[in-house]
Amino acid sequence: MKRFLVILLSSFLTVAASGQSVNPTYNKALADSLGADDYGMKMYVLVLLKTGSNTTASKEVTDSLFKGHMANIGRLAAENKLVVAGPLQKNDKNYRGIFILNVKTKEEALVLLQTDPAIKQKLLDAELYPWYGSAALPVYLKTHDQVQKLNF
Repeated sequence: MKRFLVILLSSFLTVAASGQSVNPTYNKALADSLGADDYGMKMYVLVLLKTGSNTTASKEVTDSLFKGHMANIGRLAAENKLVVAGPLQKNDKNYRGIFILNVKTKEEALVLLQTDPAIKQKLLDAELYPWYGSAALPVYLKTHDQVQKLNF
């Protein structure tokens, strides 16, 4: 019994000394299902989309490729591979938009990006960066579906 109390006291002092405490609303099953670490975070790949090198496509081809781009965004989101996407306002760096891909490596991200017709045909180029963010990002999309009035 004395040994148990020493271990318990030691554990308590370790947690108290670190200044950290366990979140009372922590949901281990949810955290595990989302791949969260102890801080509720995980690795993703951030993609900065910018104007590509293909400037010769006709308006009809460009429109078709961007329609495919939007369809691909929807497919990747449905597969839980894309957790954030959106355009950027006009800027001097020719950045067009961002993706946050639910993958751990740039190599995995490159495979997904090659399914995007606008990227494949060089209307858009992509810069990739490892990014550490909230593991809860994938579940926000369910809420977005409830606030989006119009479909693309």
